[in-house]
Amino acid sequence: MTKFRENNHLVGYLFTAPFIIGFLIFTMFPMLASLYYSFTDYNLFEAPNWVGFDNYKTMFTGDDQYWKSVSVTFTYVVASVPLRLAFALAVAMLLNKAIGGIGLYRSAYYLPSLIGGSVAVSIMWTQVFGDKGLLNSFLNLFGAHATTSWIGSPGTAIWTLVALSVWQFGSSMLIFLAGLKSIPASLHEAANVDGAGAVRRFFKITLPILSPIILFNLIMQTISAFMTFTPAYVISRGEGGPLDSTLLYSLYLYKRAFQFTQMGYASAMAWVMLLTVGIIALILFQTSKYWVHYESKGES
Repeated sequence: MTKFRENNHLVGYLFTAPFIIGFLIFTMFPMLASLYYSFTDYNLFEAPNWVGFDNYKTMFTGDDQYWKSVSVTFTYVVASVPLRLAFALAVAMLLNKAIGGIGLYRSAYYLPSLIGGSVAVSIMWTQVFGDKGLLNSFLNLFGAHATTSWIGSPGTAIWTLVALSVWQFGSSMLIFLAGLKSIPASLHEAANVDGAGAVRRFFKITLPILSPIILFNLIMQTISAFMTFTPAYVISRGEGGPLDSTLLYSLYLYKRAFQFTQMGYASAMAWVMLLTVGIIALILFQTSKYWVHYESKGES
């Protein structure tokens, strides 16, 4: 019996070995290496030179562009994530209907999420919000005489990235749709009999039951927003302009790493981002007990 159990353990280790080996080589080792590099002056061409906390000191006290990237990134995250989730929930509720061809509509609305982060769509976005783009052409139909380049203006450039993020609502929409389908119709029917209107049913039934899903989407979309890179890189041609108005944190990290070959500094930036996202996720988890309702516990 003991030998049989040992054989079972060996088989289990063999099946999990590819994942464990891959995790150690492609995730754990690079993370530990980047942690070490964050305390060094490393430029890819010479051996790392230990500098202690100098990279972090420079980042927090001597790099104005770093703080600009932090400001731009938080503006992007705070604006795009709530709008994206609200839009996804609204569309999910519209698609939660038993009508003919609804599957086709769901597929169509999910499509932007499959291609939204691509280089091609980012290039298309520059054509939509350029000085002679689709948006200005539409406004000119109403006599607006719009000639502004929404992407080329420091005051509006970041909002074009926010619009692109909101447009990629498909994944959150599908998760919300699955949650809506799990809500018993009898709850809405009983509330309707008691005289509750659609708005009251939404806030008293739909939102509380969906709150765990909202928490999940909120955390996942927040992490995704902090990692946004391709749209900012393509739209600003890798510079984060105009006037650093689209200089997202990930783009500035990329510039430090591959344009200036400051791998040590970029590694320090990466670890600050990891800790920041981790703290935000922890805050969301800790505050969720005040607004997330878990039916199995019978409490909020």
